Amino acid sequence: MSEYPSPEQLSSIVDDLAEQGWSLQPDFLTQALTLELAEECRKRAAQGTLLPASIGRGQRQAVQEGIRGDRIQWLEPGQSHACDQYLAKLESLRQAINQGLYLGLEDYESHFALYPPGAFYKKHVDRFRDDDRRAVSVVLYLNQQWQAEQGGELRLHLPDGQVCDVQPQAGVLVIFLSAGMPHEVLPAQRERLSLTGWFRRRGSSSL
Repeated sequence: MSEYPSPEQLSSIVDDLAEQGWSLQPDFLTQALTLELAEECRKRAAQGTLLPASIGRGQRQAVQEGIRGDRIQWLEPGQSHACDQYLAKLESLRQAINQGLYLGLEDYESHFALYPPGAFYKKHVDRFRDDDRRAVSVVLYLNQQWQAEQGGELRLHLPDGQVCDVQPQAGVLVIFLSAGMPHEVLPAQRERLSLTGWFRRRGSSSL
């Protein structure tokens, strides 16, 4: 079996981040692991452990479905074999980015995200105003046989003023610099699953 992610994939991601601030990889994980992660997300949804996502942090944190409508649960080591495999793959990616770009990424936080039909997330950036630790955003999609007419694209607002729409097809990984890439999630006609996370560095915030 071929290695996933391959050294070539890791190198491509590092080069893309250096040159344009973002990268798209169509087959980041094996199909089998991608399916396992999708099943894990649906299992958690059925158990009621995916909760409405909030915006902001601290005392300003609040659920506002007019801005974002996904339901999430954070990953922790040891929760499932599939999640542990995923976290191990992302650790190899963290090391590759640090070796290539010297970003000082210290850790990775991630959650499952389920968007019910019609849910969306308005245009935003991933870095908080009072906390600059999130440096690199990572999204892995878990949706088998996604069709273009079903919507649900991730819309990246690129530095050159162009936009790039990414269909949430299973196995697709999108990674971008958190501070400089506004983005949004467009409404979908079917349930939309992903793993969303951030590589973090030591922040200058005292919080």
